[in-house]
Amino acid sequence: MITLTSDTLTRPTPGMLEAMCRAEVGDDVFGEDPTVNRLEAMMAERMGREAALFCPSGTMTNQIAIKMHTRPLDEVICDVDSHIYQYEVGGYAYHSGIGIQLLQGDHGRITAAQVEAAIRPDHAWLPVSRLVVLENTCNRGGGSYYTLDQVKPIREVCRRKGLALHLDGARLFNALTETGEDPAAWGAGFDSLSICLSKGLGAPVGSLLVGDRDFIREARRVRKAMGGGMRQAGYLAAAGIYALEHHVERLHIDHAHARLLEAALRECPYAERIRPVHTNIVLFDTIGWLPAPRFLEAMREMGVTASGFGPHTIRLVTHLDISRADTLRACEVIRGLRFEPPPL
Repeated sequence: MITLTSDTLTRPTPGMLEAMCRAEVGDDVFGEDPTVNRLEAMMAERMGREAALFCPSGTMTNQIAIKMHTRPLDEVICDVDSHIYQYEVGGYAYHSGIGIQLLQGDHGRITAAQVEAAIRPDHAWLPVSRLVVLENTCNRGGGSYYTLDQVKPIREVCRRKGLALHLDGARLFNALTETGEDPAAWGAGFDSLSICLSKGLGAPVGSLLVGDRDFIREARRVRKAMGGGMRQAGYLAAAGIYALEHHVERLHIDHAHARLLEAALRECPYAERIRPVHTNIVLFDTIGWLPAPRFLEAMREMGVTASGFGPHTIRLVTHLDISRADTLRACEVIRGLRFEPPPL
C-alpha cells in the first residue's frame, strides 16, 4: 500500500532504530535523561533560543504555550484553519479557560492588518486579546508557508499592542527548505515555538517547545500537570536527534514528489480546485457529483491511501517512506481512475 494519508505514518529508519537502541537514558522528570537533554539543547541552539522542552506531541506543546501566555477570560487570535482550533479538541478552552477569535486568511496565512483589526477594545464585557498563533506550514492551507517578511509586521503589531506571538511550527523545516531562511531568525521572531519531530522528520513520537529559559522552566511544570512528564524518554529523544541530523536536508525530495502528484491531478478529469503545492501537502476537491469517499475508496482499491478533508476535499501527503517509484505509481493510479456520474 502506498500511504499518502499523512506524514505522521512514517516508520523509523534502520539508522534511527539503531540510534534509539544505543541511547543513554535516565529519568527525564528529574532532568536526568542525557539524551533528552541533548535533544533539547540541540533544538534550542538551532532556533537561537535559550531552552527547549521535549513533549509527547505537538498538541501538548501548543497547549502548554497557550496556557503559559494567557489567563482565563483572555482570547487567542488565529486563522480559522489553524491546528489549535481544528484538531486540538478545544484544548484552549479546556486547559486555559480562554476564547478564540478566528480570522479568514489566505490558505491559512493571516496578515498584520487582520490581526490588528481583531484586537478587542478594553471593555469589561469582552475577552482580552492576549495571544496570536501562526501555523507554519499551514496544514489545511495545503502546506502553504509564511516567510520572515510576512511574519515581521505581525510581530510588530503584537509588540505594539502587548500580545504574545506563538508559532505552531509543526512542519517548520518543510517551510525553511523552500525559503532557505535561518532557523535562528525564526526563533527570534516569536515568544515561543512548537516544532514537531514526528511528521516530515520521521521520528515516531515527539515535539519540542522552544523559548527563553524561564519560560521553559515554568512550561516543564505545566507539562507535568498535563501528564506529559516522561521517564526514560531518551529512547524517543534519540530518534529526534537522528531526525534533525539526517532528515532535514532531504525534505526537498518530498516536495518534489508532491509536485508530481499535483501534475497528475491536473490531468485528472475528476479533480478541481487543486491548491498550489508549496511543500509536501496536496489538497484538491473532487467534482460536484463525485464525493470524496468514493474517490478515496477507488484509490485504495488500487493500492493508494489518502485522507478526506471534507465532503469533496482530499489531502495527499508525501514523506520519507514514499519513494519516487511509489509517487509515480500513485500518479498512474490518479490518471487511470474512472467514474460514472449518477443517473439524472
